[in-house]
Formats: sequence, C-alpha cells, structure tokens
Amino acid sequence: DKNEMKEIVVAIGGNPNSGKTTIFNELTGSRQKVGNWGGVTVEKKEGVVDYGGYSIVFVDLPGTYSLSAYSMEEIIARNFIVYETPDVVIDIIDAGNLERNLYLAVQMIEMGQKNIFVLNMADMAGKKGIDIDREKLGSLLGGPVIFTVGNRGVGISEILETVIHVYEDKDQQSRHIHVAYGNELEEEIKKIQNTVRKDAGLSAQYSTRWLSVKLLENDPDMKEKLNKESGHFASIMKQADKSRKHLSMVFNDAPEDLIADQRYGFISGLLQESVDFKGNVGVDFSQKIDKVLTNKYLGIPVLMFFLWVMFQVTFKVGAFPMNWIEIGVDFISRGLMFILPGGFFRSLLIDGIIGGVGGVAVFLPNILLLFLMISLFEDTGYMARAAFVTDRVMHLIGLHGKSFI
Repeated sequence: DKNEMKEIVVAIGGNPNSGKTTIFNELTGSRQKVGNWGGVTVEKKEGVVDYGGYSIVFVDLPGTYSLSAYSMEEIIARNFIVYETPDVVIDIIDAGNLERNLYLAVQMIEMGQKNIFVLNMADMAGKKGIDIDREKLGSLLGGPVIFTVGNRGVGISEILETVIHVYEDKDQQSRHIHVAYGNELEEEIKKIQNTVRKDAGLSAQYSTRWLSVKLLENDPDMKEKLNKESGHFASIMKQADKSRKHLSMVFNDAPEDLIADQRYGFISGLLQESVDFKGNVGVDFSQKIDKVLTNKYLGIPVLMFFLWVMFQVTFKVGAFPMNWIEIGVDFISRGLMFILPGGFFRSLLIDGIIGGVGGVAVFLPNILLLFLMISLFEDTGYMARAAFVTDRVMHLIGLHGKSFI
C-alpha cells in the first residue's frame, strides 16, 4: 500500500556541468514537481520514485562548486542539507575533472550525513586515461562510489539500490570520516568545538566539528544564524576570533585559505591512492594551463593581461569600423543635403534620423567586439577560472567571485 511506504529523502548535489540534472531526470523521469526555493527565484525540482518498497523523494539542489555562503545557490544547497536533514546525500562528480569536483565532496563529508558519490561521465574519464579504483576511493571518502553515464542511463538502477543500502545501514563503505587539517588547525577546531558543545541546542542541530570549521572560516551566514539561535554566541565568537588570530599569526595566512589548502591536500592524497592517470598529453597540458591560470600569485596578473587584451581589441580594432561608419553616415548626410530642398523634412531626416542612428551605430563595432571577446572567454572556460581567481578578493567585500565578472 502506497500510504504505508516508508519515505527516503535524497538530496542530489554537484558542480555545475557535472551532469547532475541529467541523472536527476533519468532517476525521476516525468514524475517531477517544479517550484521555487522559499523566498527566492532559484528553481526547485523534486521527483518521487517508488522502489524496493520505499517511496524515494529526490531533491535536485542548485549546482555549486562549494558549500560556502557567498552565493544564493550555495546557501540553498547547504541549508537544505543542514536544516532539512535528508536521509542520504548524493554528490554527482564529473569523473574527468576529479580534483575540482571533489572539493564539494570533501565539504559534504564534513557535514556528517550519509553520502553516495556518483562518478558521472565515467566513459569519458576512461577515454582520457583516468583509471579509478572505486572500492579504494569509496573507503577513503566514507561512502559508496558508483560509475554512471547519465545520458545513456548507465548506473541509474545501481543508484536506487545503493540509496536503500545506505539508508538501511547495510553498506560496507558508508561511515563518517574526518578530513584531517593538521595539528595546529585541529587544536583550534577542538577549542571552538568545546565552546560550541556548551550549547545543547547547537549540538543537537549541527555537527559541532563542521560548525567549528565554518566559524574558523569566518562564515558570515553561520555567524548570523548563531547570533539568533545561541545564548552562548559571545563566548563562541570570542574563542573563534582568538583561534583565527592565532592561526593567522602562526601561518601568516587567512584561516579559510589554510583550510582550503588542507582540503586540496586531502584530495591530492585521495587521488594518489585511488586513481591512476595513464592520461593522454591533452589532459596533462590542460591541467598545466589550469595551474597557471588559477595560481595564487599569477592568477590576477594573467587576468589583468587578458582584460587589457580585451579592451585593446575592443577599442583599437574597433576604431577602424567606427571610422568607416562615421565616414558612411557623413557621406549619406552630405548626399541628402545636396539632393533635398531645405526645410523641416530635410532637417528631420539628416539631423534627427540619420544623425541619431549614426551616433548609436558608431559604437556598434565596440559592443560587438566586447561581446565576442566575452563569449570567447566563456567558451574556453576562462570565465570560470577568472571567477575562481577573484573569489578571494571579492569575499573581502562579502561578494562571490562571479560578481566581478
């Protein structure tokens, strides 16, 4: 009986372009409900599947690169996992871009819920020479790993089976793991954790370790929530600020950057142990370019150079067609002046229509060239790297890297 079916709520997260929506559509078919997330215009999709005696509710979270709180999508995805506490969280990962995609996976692990890691586009990864040991990767991530090819429906039934296994605590690999941040950071996390634990309400609502890491990262959204929710806010923030100052002094770097570095270190270790890059040269070459474009020190100068090139092309190259349009408009105006008798109609046509349209048309080459350059940056994937590079600077004024673009 459908009414007696037990419900499993499953959140589906992942990076943009990881094939998340394709997997969601394959799982739920036409049984989807589309609305908006409360109070915002970001689309919310849900789908229900009856499988193995359960009614499985899939919720498609917005695509995000991380679970910080600098964009609406990140806040929605994070809040759903923290406050709606889904039974299982699935992270859709582009198998051909493991390092970048696993950053979100690491943040999901830290939140402490049951996770399943779906490596989508596994066929493409194979062609790139990426050989993944799924058992090893699963044991290191603390959750089962599934290979899928979303657009061909490969691996979809395995996702449904695994959701039930994980929900029933029957999966061998499903366990909670900690990302180790190194002694100095761990010390400070523990200090904040001990202060957080004094508030029973917070300990019940959040993973205290996750919350401590967020406070160490100076997460504005969490600080605001704690201010409203906790009577211990002042003492918690006092410890968090003390820890942040201590780490900044020891490492001469912002704690959020130290944490990000440790996460990437964890990912690097994961990949070394569970992935064999037999790779072709193309993949290695694009990764080398990536390292330069997103480098901590070179990223901004490279971005400035590309912006300089963009404006040079826009105004220097655009100057030629601008000139031609000006000459053309002038030629037409003079011709009409010569042909038409003086009076209102001639003035309207030459000064009003041709003068007005010509004045705007002169800037058309600049606008077209500017958009051509922007679309070139978009298509080559440089726009995403530029957002990543400017992210740290934009965070200083409370904005996301994408705001710069």
